[in-house]
Amino acid sequence: MVIPSTNLTAAGGDGAAVPLYGFQKRWFADRSRFKIGKMARQIGKSWIVALEVVDDAMATGEDWVLLSAGERQSKELMQKVKTHCEAYALAASSIVEEQFSINDVRYTLLIITLPNGARIMGLPANPDTARGFSANVVLDEFAFHKDTDRIWKSLFPTISRGYKIRIVSTPQGMGNRFHQLFTGDNRWSKHEVDIYQAVADGVPHNIAELKEGIDDEEAWQQEFEVKFIDEASAWLNYLMIAACQHDSVPKEINYAELTDDMLDQIKKSIHGRLFIGFDISRRHDLSIVDLEDQVGDVFWNRSTILLPHVRLTEQKQMLWRIMTSLNAERACIDSTGMGLTIGEDTVEKFGAYAAEQVDFTLKAKHDMAVRTRHIFEDKLCRIAVCRKLRDDLHSVKKTTTAAGNVRFDAERTKEGHADRFWAKSLAFMASDSGAEKCSITSLTGGGRSRECVEEIKVAG
Repeated sequence: MVIPSTNLTAAGGDGAAVPLYGFQKRWFADRSRFKIGKMARQIGKSWIVALEVVDDAMATGEDWVLLSAGERQSKELMQKVKTHCEAYALAASSIVEEQFSINDVRYTLLIITLPNGARIMGLPANPDTARGFSANVVLDEFAFHKDTDRIWKSLFPTISRGYKIRIVSTPQGMGNRFHQLFTGDNRWSKHEVDIYQAVADGVPHNIAELKEGIDDEEAWQQEFEVKFIDEASAWLNYLMIAACQHDSVPKEINYAELTDDMLDQIKKSIHGRLFIGFDISRRHDLSIVDLEDQVGDVFWNRSTILLPHVRLTEQKQMLWRIMTSLNAERACIDSTGMGLTIGEDTVEKFGAYAAEQVDFTLKAKHDMAVRTRHIFEDKLCRIAVCRKLRDDLHSVKKTTTAAGNVRFDAERTKEGHADRFWAKSLAFMASDSGAEKCSITSLTGGGRSRECVEEIKVAG
């Protein structure tokens, strides 16, 4: 269903504090019960969703629940709601925080109560929180929610009682519930806004600059041209990655920010065995240190440290500082090319068990990639909710050369060369977990084949 253009005015007619773009006017004017938007990044989609919620709650007195991918995203969306409440000159526009627990997991509920008693509530989405409220619902960036199918199954019985639902997201591959709802033959009111439509509607973006800046054709097609990308060649698909995201995992940091106090905080967060993966570069790509805390069977990422264009001597000193300060059990170090000296020196200093040199041969990369996929398939790791990390993990492709050699590689972009993937794979390798060499017969399914039939030809 295509929404026709409207003549909504920005001031007074829709209550907005600033003028609306064309696609925002169309969204605001459409009050269908079931409404879904497939929209490009950074064009103001969450802003207009928040405006409609405030307007509807003020007019009807009905509650709204806004479900986001994590606590940070929930706070950002509720800040937009607060801004619109202030634009409407509503007296009750402060955000109140409440803590509650479900199955021994604590959540933060953000609440704005309007003068007419209507409540607007924001919280992270999961199957438990989705079923806990009876209200109109917003699923913000739904394609990026963890376990979209279970969230939807928990949520829809509540919605079926007569409440309204708004879903808005940038695409993230095929097969998730957002993709199914938007492409399905159903009665949803559907809004599609790619970057070209957004600019035509008044969004002040320079398309050429954006495309040059992202430097990734697949990411451009998905995040700005809002295409659902076929993931047949991706080694880790978006569903696998999203299933392992956890809001409590910290964002990556630059090595210049790694103070002694921060190291102490990381040390206090470690509850199991610490393993380190170090992917080394100097000129073109990022060097990455990945810290994995194995608690039981699950790897919790305690920190990902970026070293952009750092001298190799400084990289070695920082690695040694981390290994010593955090009492790391074992580190695997990329010793290909310029990493050779760092690997040799680290083994000499810490011993052959605490430090292992890894030469990135075809077979070594194959073994690491298979191990990493098994861990993601079995949901045995917890990673940050981070677009750069997600895109890096998703960038690795499995290909077969004319000579029959199996390769795992990614295109080099301004963001690197799957450096986060390989650092994490090295940390997993340090633990010797998930190392079975079974073939992967499907790149899109939820399980893996147990037939150990795949062989790799290594060039001699």
